[in-house]
Amino acid sequence: MRYEIRIDGRLSQTLADAFPELDHVVMSGQTVLFGTVLDEAHLYGLLTRCQSLGLRVLEMRQLPE
Repeated sequence: MRYEIRIDGRLSQTLADAFPELDHVVMSGQTVLFGTVLDEAHLYGLLTRCQSLGLRVLEMRQLPE
């Protein structure tokens, strides 16, 4: 499954490096993390990582294959 997670603001390189399994781009004051998510546990782990780093998730969605 491919997912996109939109984060409020621009992530520093250090914060972006906390998500090595995902690519990222900055668009309109948001950082978009995207890539393959292995399963539901991986998805929840990514969201927990966002929360623990103090990141504000604006949107999360599954992308078409």
